[in-house]
Amino acid sequence: MIAAVTARAFDVVAELVPAGVDVRRLPDGLDSAAFVLPDSDDAETIDALPELMRLRVLQTLSAGTDWIEARVPAWASLCNARGARDAAVAEWVVGALLGDAYGQLTAARTRRWSDARPRELQSAVVLIVGFGSIGRALKRRLEPFGVTVIGVARHARDGVRDTSELPALLEQADAVVLLTPLTSKTAGLFDAALLARMRDGALLLNAGRGGVVDTDALVAELRSGRLRAVLDVVDPEPLPARHPLWEAALAITPHNAGDTAAADERALRFGAEQLVRFARGEPLRNVVRAAVTERHGHL
Repeated sequence: MIAAVTARAFDVVAELVPAGVDVRRLPDGLDSAAFVLPDSDDAETIDALPELMRLRVLQTLSAGTDWIEARVPAWASLCNARGARDAAVAEWVVGALLGDAYGQLTAARTRRWSDARPRELQSAVVLIVGFGSIGRALKRRLEPFGVTVIGVARHARDGVRDTSELPALLEQADAVVLLTPLTSKTAGLFDAALLARMRDGALLLNAGRGGVVDTDALVAELRSGRLRAVLDVVDPEPLPARHPLWEAALAITPHNAGDTAAADERALRFGAEQLVRFARGEPLRNVVRAAVTERHGHL
């Protein structure tokens, strides 16, 4: 069996795979690969995916897969690296909350002496929209501050509210954290009407996907001074140099909240372990979309 992996994953993968697996550095072996582990900026590999008749597993190094879903053929399973970047993204959110509450973000922009008073996180209500593994990691980090965390997901479960309750919950939150993936149901979810439900002075933090928020509506709210925002993801990406969001938001980072060296290492190791599971015929983890069509031929 041939596995074609991004060059930075090669050493980790080669160390773990069992005998009988031929590991190649992309693009070598791509046409014959049953398992492919690409980087998100590898346009050559991504464009070739629909024609790879031997492909059985496409493993990403990210939790989000909206950028590649349309290219993965039906006869291959798509898997993500959910969990590998939880700590990094959760810490980004905590840092943004503290930087806003204690004025560092504002001070860095204005660079002037101010009589503004800091706020404590204690007793704040933080609403997490898209409460999955990152949301759970964030909740664990916020609770020692005395923060009340409310989680929202597509389906209600113990301690997690349903998205149908979102408009009412927004009115209770001091900060709203978006961690939801981009899907047909979440695209533009935070439009002008939903943003208007947020309480005056609330903070919006987006570490999920930029397309979940209506950018024009967000700019209007931020310019009015009613809301504040710290963003790791925006729409469009990359954000043009003269886009009004640069001035309207408190801070914008370049979609790298989860890209620490440690998170990258965890994602690479997860990808290698996933290949081991596949080679041994064991169940795959983090399956986003299972293969729905069987193709004949040897792997």
